[in-house]
Amino acid sequence: MRKLVLSALLACGLAPAAAQAENLHIGLPTAAIAQAVVVPAGSETIYVSGITPKPVNADAPKGTTPVFGDTKTQVASILAQIKAILATQGYSFGDVVMMRVLLVGDPALGGKMDFAGLMAAYTQEFGTPAQPNKPARITSQVAALVAPGLLAEIEVQAAKKAK
Repeated sequence: MRKLVLSALLACGLAPAAAQAENLHIGLPTAAIAQAVVVPAGSETIYVSGITPKPVNADAPKGTTPVFGDTKTQVASILAQIKAILATQGYSFGDVVMMRVLLVGDPALGGKMDFAGLMAAYTQEFGTPAQPNKPARITSQVAALVAPGLLAEIEVQAAKKAK
């Protein structure tokens, strides 16, 4: 019976595709993010926990308060870490389908989140000629993160065709 059904599907040109379609990013080409992303059934997914930046004064004497830099610096550090985590599992930023960004109000901006700083780092990695995909994304201002001086934390989900 299976052979008969498969033969009928092949004859009608309705055979299952050998490889799954890529993720479909929905939205205006000029937008910084996707309005939505469709992930085909059977895709592999990875969930990357919230990542915070590395200190810019990593070589400072022990006991020195960590300095993380401004929002742009922190987001660039976070994205570099996420890129490395994804790469260890065979993913890239082109596979990112959802991003959640938490920003703390920047004291230098009167306690408002530095959205421009976020975008300055984000647009170096997403929506570029080398990597045109843009994830669906939410950006929220929060009261604080896990350490003083942290202004950003980002988590992502990525999906790709199953092997």
